[in-house]
Amino acid sequence: MIRPVNPYPVGLDLEGRRVVVIGGGSVAQRRVPVLLASGAAVHLISPEITPTLQGLVDSGRIWWQAREYHTGDLEGAWYVVAATKDSLVNARVAAEAEQLRTFCVRSDAVTSGSAVTPAVVRRGEMLVAVLTGDRARTAEARDVVARALVEADAEAPGTDEKLRGTVALVGGGPGADDLMTVRGRRLLASADVVVADRLAPQRPLAELRADVEIVDAAKIPYGRAMAQEAINEVLVDRARQGKFVVRLKGGDSFLYGRGYEEAQACAAEGIPCTVVPGVSSALAVPALAGIPVTNRGMTHEATIVSGHLPPGHPDSLVNWDALARMNGTLVILMGVKNTPAIARCLVEGGRDADTPAAVIMDGSLDGQQTHRGTLGTLDALLVEHDVRPPAIVVVGDVAGLPEVLAVV
Repeated sequence: MIRPVNPYPVGLDLEGRRVVVIGGGSVAQRRVPVLLASGAAVHLISPEITPTLQGLVDSGRIWWQAREYHTGDLEGAWYVVAATKDSLVNARVAAEAEQLRTFCVRSDAVTSGSAVTPAVVRRGEMLVAVLTGDRARTAEARDVVARALVEADAEAPGTDEKLRGTVALVGGGPGADDLMTVRGRRLLASADVVVADRLAPQRPLAELRADVEIVDAAKIPYGRAMAQEAINEVLVDRARQGKFVVRLKGGDSFLYGRGYEEAQACAAEGIPCTVVPGVSSALAVPALAGIPVTNRGMTHEATIVSGHLPPGHPDSLVNWDALARMNGTLVILMGVKNTPAIARCLVEGGRDADTPAAVIMDGSLDGQQTHRGTLGTLDALLVEHDVRPPAIVVVGDVAGLPEVLAVV
């Protein structure tokens, strides 16, 4: 039945209720995860399904019958999605759903089902559904609503009461604010207190509520720094006051970020603490420079190492001689000052001086620079380009691969 769509907006509680999806292609792959997130008991009927859907079947999250749709398959369903490539099959599904008085969405003909899937904007606990009757116009309208919500600061409606008195250790990613995770942005928007490093994304801080306390926990290499003990005290103190505290770091909290130390400090004082992993600069920055840390047929290993102490330092825990004998990729973080000594140690330990190497400054930021050379020329490379932190050094054949990324 083709008719003008004038839908009545309503939210369905599908928790534990049978939802039948007919079809196992890309449309079903998009719909099923959302249905699962709503708590639906998803029953999938299709001769074939995508590998992603197969993974959900294998993990026991959805039930699958590997066959064509038969009349009677919708019995007991609260909601139906007709998502096959055959419009005649979708029409049969919609007709059966109509007889059973079960709402049905048709993927191939929006106006021919008894329900319409809206475009959705999520802002924390807030869910905004947009309907226009036309897919393209609906997507455009959704984007307009999303921009309006951001401009109206609707991402920060206030702190969830469940978060008060807790701490979240949020990895901010390599530096660019749009490389921060969705969960991290959501929790940051709800914070009462933010304890932020200098390498954390800075623009999101400007979008916070005016009453949010921002504590500068910058650790400048060989310069001013807030002691870790003082950071721990701030996290515990503000959480004890009933505030929601976000510890915002660059990269990932558990990769040279002292995140576990902060979690320990919270646990010792009975403060609930959660971790939001970040996109680690160790992998992201080389990728943004067009350097894969692994490449098929070239390397079977990638080692991430801290270079904040030079080889031979009594407090160093790194076995540089062992690293020198390895053939794979070496990613050195926090090592700008000590890179010349590290390069000499690797060559003396057996790594070929002609091994490709690259230095990437300000990864993911507007001023990102990539300088390529070899292990033997790293020292001169740093001097020539006045390399300063933050910078990452990549040593290995992958650093010599041709540049193939386009500048966006």
